[in-house]
Amino acid sequence: MSATQVILLERVESLGQMGDVVRVKPGFARNFLLPQKKAMRATKENLAVFEKQRAQLEAQNLARKGEAGKVAEKMAGLVVVVIRQAGETGQLYGSVSNRDIAEAVTAAGFTVDRRQVLLLQPIKALGIHATRVSLHPEVDVEVKVNVAQSEDEAKAQAEGKAQAAPVEAAPAEEAPEAAPAAETAPAEAAPAEDAAARKARKSKARKDEEG
Repeated sequence: MSATQVILLERVESLGQMGDVVRVKPGFARNFLLPQKKAMRATKENLAVFEKQRAQLEAQNLARKGEAGKVAEKMAGLVVVVIRQAGETGQLYGSVSNRDIAEAVTAAGFTVDRRQVLLLQPIKALGIHATRVSLHPEVDVEVKVNVAQSEDEAKAQAEGKAQAAPVEAAPAEEAPEAAPAAETAPAEAAPAEDAAARKARKSKARKDEEG
């Protein structure tokens, strides 16, 4: 299927800047760019309309960018908590999606849509995960997602206290026992016995010589 040519009405990551004419897959244009008002079809008529409206569109974009920048300053350092159950290895029973994160961010007082959460793949493990939220095509902010099984666990993770599996000491009965003293005594006593025997033989030899 041939590509669709569109005019970008705002910056689109990995595609281009406002006013660029680009080729995209028809489905991407039909399902995302056009309904989201991020682009319009690159017909001769639309190109003429865009050029007439360019100054206005650029002014509107700058205003939205400025508003997004103010929100980004307020959101800086935001950490949201998502409670999920997990197995002993920390793998979740399920996952945390961009929709879940958008709901958590909205609950924290910042209204965002799931499409603004730039999550490469669902989160599938406990812990603190960094993700990006797009407030404007040119303004992103990092949000940390604290995935835990309880509020207490989330607090511990936030404080850096969460918990690798405890290392247990071996039970006393399994600890290696010291070798009994009797087993090592002969080896230590043997040199002393040899020396005494040699001394006795020398003494006897001297007496024999004197006699």
